[in-house]
Amino acid sequence: MLGPEKLPRVVSEIGRWVGRARAMARQFREQLEEEVQLEQARKAQAPTTPAPAAPPVAAAASEAPIAPADTFSHAHPTDATGADPSADERRT
Repeated sequence: MLGPEKLPRVVSEIGRWVGRARAMARQFREQLEEEVQLEQARKAQAPTTPAPAAPPVAAAASEAPIAPADTFSHAHPTDATGADPSADERRT
């Protein structure tokens, strides 16, 4: 229990901690408001007209050929339909 000799010091410490917590909350709020203002300013400065579309790229010239269905790199080999040929062997 707190006696009369310790009570003033404890109340003073509690007051200091409450003051620090309030200062931290104020600083956090101010920083958050500043970030919101900066984001609003960025949006206001953004161009309002859409950027021109890039010309289409020929698919055959720029992409690699698609691998056949039986060359997947997973653990089970597949046939041309994508089925696991060893599945029939496991059923018997």
